[in-house]
Amino acid sequence: MAEISEGNFDSLNMKVDDLIELFSEMKRENQALKANQSNWQSERKHLLERNQEAKSKLKSILVRLKAMDNS
Repeated sequence: MAEISEGNFDSLNMKVDDLIELFSEMKRENQALKANQSNWQSERKHLLERNQEAKSKLKSILVRLKAMDNS
């Protein structure tokens, strides 16, 4: 079995440390992105509800205007 020199072992150890650090950074970024996605979805839902309310009010106004026009 081939032996690993101390320099190679140190290099491998540093690469593993770098990968662990990168993993941690990516995990934090992923969590932030998920939180942002949740916020955007919540805001979208709220805007869709407001849009529906506006449509409903507009339809009501149009009905009242047609009724006034027919009088």
